[in-house]
Amino acid sequence: MSAASRWRESLEAWSIPENILSQAPESPWIHPPELFDVPDTIPTSPSHDRAKEALGDEASVLDIGCGGGVATYALVPQVRRAVGVDHQVEMLSMYARNGARFGVDVETIEGFWPAVAPQAPVCDVVVAHHVAYNVPDIVPFLRAMNEHARHRVVLELPAAHPLSNMTVAWQHFWGLERPSGPTPLDLMEVVGEMGITARLETWHGSTRKEPKLDQAARFMRVRLCLPPEREPEVREFLASQEPVAERVLAAVWWDVTNDVE
Repeated sequence: MSAASRWRESLEAWSIPENILSQAPESPWIHPPELFDVPDTIPTSPSHDRAKEALGDEASVLDIGCGGGVATYALVPQVRRAVGVDHQVEMLSMYARNGARFGVDVETIEGFWPAVAPQAPVCDVVVAHHVAYNVPDIVPFLRAMNEHARHRVVLELPAAHPLSNMTVAWQHFWGLERPSGPTPLDLMEVVGEMGITARLETWHGSTRKEPKLDQAARFMRVRLCLPPEREPEVREFLASQEPVAERVLAAVWWDVTNDVE
């Protein structure tokens, strides 16, 4: 089995069983925009550093799954032109507002990558932070990133699937076992199969979480496919858990090549 097929199978294992999903009062696949805004201070990281050092004369970045634009605006003041791609209009509006805040010339493209790739310009650097685990068909996604990068491609992703932080909750509320893969090493194997020589760097970063317990309980209740009346129970469960301050993050990056399979 190819690395790309293993990647797809690992992600498909995260699907919610139909007997649980059918009970959900609302879609559990939520990405609240407020969780993806740009903080006042953006911590430095290897993924930001690798992107900064590859900004050329155009000083431009194409940000796939941009959210509010942390991956873009961490490159200020070097970056002058930014293109954000996201399927949520609210994210793109936030991205544009932050562009004005940071003094960056911004263009936005609504839709899913790589379907909207023909609309995107070539930029010095193409980045995708915390997106890869949402992409079962990863090869066309990566190929289109490579085709739109003048100098370098940089992906950032956690060492463990982002839904891993709900493994205990799924067991507690539904008795459901959750998978563990894929990992950044699996992504490196996919990239290698494509004929790309990539590098992997890891570091410890802060855990992204909802700032208020009530908000966290609501989001987790929705993700667990539970009805509103179970929200106090979810809140109590969250309050009983030991906080996790750090997680391992990874950057997978390469300099562009035209010899991609």
